[in-house]
Amino acid sequence: MGMIVAGVFLVLALIVAFGAIKIVPQGREFTVERFGRYTRTLKPGISFLTPFVEGVGRRVNMMEQVLDVPRQEVITRDNVGVQVDAIVFIQVMDAAAAAYRVDNLNYAIQQLAMTNLRTVVGSLELDEVLSQRDAINTRLLNVIDEATGPWGVKAARIEIKDLTPPPDITNAMARQMKAERERRAVITEADGEKSAAIARAEGAKQAAILEAEGRREAAFRDAEAREREAEAEAKATEMVSNAIAAGDVNAINYFVAQKYVEAFAELARSPQQKTVIVPAEMGALVGTVGGIGELVKAINADGPSRPPAAARGRTGA
Repeated sequence: MGMIVAGVFLVLALIVAFGAIKIVPQGREFTVERFGRYTRTLKPGISFLTPFVEGVGRRVNMMEQVLDVPRQEVITRDNVGVQVDAIVFIQVMDAAAAAYRVDNLNYAIQQLAMTNLRTVVGSLELDEVLSQRDAINTRLLNVIDEATGPWGVKAARIEIKDLTPPPDITNAMARQMKAERERRAVITEADGEKSAAIARAEGAKQAAILEAEGRREAAFRDAEAREREAEAEAKATEMVSNAIAAGDVNAINYFVAQKYVEAFAELARSPQQKTVIVPAEMGALVGTVGGIGELVKAINADGPSRPPAAARGRTGA
């Protein structure tokens, strides 16, 4: 009999011990209720409760959670129906508020996200919905975070997973995209042709400028060459004239022979000349030169006697 009583007391002691000692895992928080009324929150670790007086009320997940927003059809401002779904990232910050201020927290947040998603997407046109997902996510996050604040929940972010327009709208968008790409291709090709034409014109301009500069430089150098040739010829003529005045027959012979050879060369180079007559006797040139030399000698010989003759003429007169 004593053994039975001892066993009963042992079982009761174990029950009391298990009811009084609570171990809270990491990432969780337990609410403590005393006769059904919330008193405190147990943090991760070991805690002790008053047997038969206190008990665990709610076990709250304090880690970040992902809630799926079911797909729904939303009518945009331009009366286009689109299929939209999203995901919401939440984290419980106050276990007591999440446990006692709202019933079925996850379901409440899902319904809140669905209604606000319809409101935000419905206020935009289709093109804005397709191109402004970030703006939609930001607006939804602000609204949901403000609504879930009293529940002790922090909405970390919300993302639209999929947004599907009707098939006819999708086909029209595909044709529009194709037309836009073709238009851009035509514009790009036209810009390329324009750039090429400008480059060719610039090249032709530079070529013309360089050619004109080349002609000017060549003309300048030709003029300089002719000037130097004229100076040389003038100097040579002056030297020959001085030599003739001095009575140098060789200078006269050289000058006449040079002019004769140049004239004969021009005659041979003439494009209308088909037949060139070469003198059979080149001695005529030498005789001509000799005659000129004699003439010069005579002029030099007569030069001194002229003044006396003139004087005699004046005397006789």
